Amino acid sequence: MSNYPHPIIAREGWPFLAIAVFIASLVSYFVGGVWSLLFWLVALFVLQFFRDPPREIPQDADAVLSPADGRIVAVERTQDPYVQRDAIKLSVFMNVFNVHSNRSPIDGLVKRIQYFPGKFVNADLAKASLENERNAIWIKRADGQDVTSVQVAGLIARRILCYVKEGDDLTRGQRYGFIRFGSRVDVYLPLTATVKVAIGDKVQATSTILAVLTKS
Repeated sequence: MSNYPHPIIAREGWPFLAIAVFIASLVSYFVGGVWSLLFWLVALFVLQFFRDPPREIPQDADAVLSPADGRIVAVERTQDPYVQRDAIKLSVFMNVFNVHSNRSPIDGLVKRIQYFPGKFVNADLAKASLENERNAIWIKRADGQDVTSVQVAGLIARRILCYVKEGDDLTRGQRYGFIRFGSRVDVYLPLTATVKVAIGDKVQATSTILAVLTKS
């Protein structure tokens, strides 16, 4: 199971949750009624948005794990613009009710991190992959196979958080980042990978196997 340095609520959410609870408490004390209920609902939404439960890690070392919770919105052959190679692209769209922490899809070395400022169009749209603010992590396995995991900001997401640097070693399911409030993660795989998901499938970070890499 993933080893997390914080409880079930993501550390990124602690300030937001504290503020939401504080305001809800003030409204309850001084105003009450419907307004009190409204602000407590907001606090409840913040609580659910920043939940970050640990997940069981599949045993197959060649499995490519989902880096995020959400829904598969793309399965296609395309060009990986970050490593300049033909690749299979899988995209996971996260709505505001999904867990938004991001975890490594494979074991490997972080070869390169590329950040691109950009737009904030709906992350469910295909053009979001190349037009929105995004952060790409190129990961190379010990056998030489490459996987690129790209955090993409969404319509109301305004901050991509990445906690790893070039040269770091990642393990499957390791938490490496967070995107606030609705977003997308694109995964670029070798053409030899066997895809295990289809458009419309719901996936969970770490628990769901997106594909299996062919042994070299």
